[in-house]
Amino acid sequence: MIRKDAKRSALVLFSGGQDSATCLAWALERYETVETLGFDYGQRHRVELECREGFRNAVVRAFPAWADRLGDDHMIDLSVLGSISETAMTREIEIEATANGLPNTFVPGRNLMFMTIAAAIAYRRGLQVLVGGMCETDFSGYPDCRDDTMKALQVTLNLGMDKRFLLETPLMWLDKADTWRLAHELGGDELVELVRVETHTCYVGERAELHAWGFGCGECPACRLRKRGYEAYLSGEKVTEPV
Repeated sequence: MIRKDAKRSALVLFSGGQDSATCLAWALERYETVETLGFDYGQRHRVELECREGFRNAVVRAFPAWADRLGDDHMIDLSVLGSISETAMTREIEIEATANGLPNTFVPGRNLMFMTIAAAIAYRRGLQVLVGGMCETDFSGYPDCRDDTMKALQVTLNLGMDKRFLLETPLMWLDKADTWRLAHELGGDELVELVRVETHTCYVGERAELHAWGFGCGECPACRLRKRGYEAYLSGEKVTEPV
């Protein structure tokens, strides 16, 4: 059962990927007013941004109860982040581990900047809740996806803006199979199908072939995780071993 809180309004970090799309559905089920926010930071998989409008429109058509709750969409040019990031997410380089053990898909400061800008927009628009798809279960070791990071950031933003923002991360303790299950809990097979077809996860931006689990190259870490999560969701299993 999803607890509803109609007295609050939310701003969802919505990239066009599976996780943020599931978070958008989660917020639409809970809050009276939900706006979305995307960032163009020069990401290699920029095709995800092109999925945002399609998913929003599909949700409105498929779920009339959510249509009146879905508010404005905001897109921020954050190309400065891409210009200072030498990563496989912002450059045409091979995906691999770095000397510090993190994959070179880690974009330093990305989620910190995302949430800070989201808070500034929420401040101006009178929104109380910031929703992000950060996850400490399937997070590849990214330090800015950790629960401790998000809790500390909530304190910092509230002190710095003299507000009482609530940072919600509904996927924090879910693996990818659980994320598919949450989509089903929220909107049944119809939402699962929308997430499968209308969202994008592949790091290299491949969208030519539709697999059972969605579009993608099938080889990058994001595709492998999404594929194995979908298969585990169908079988009722958990995703426990590393990708």
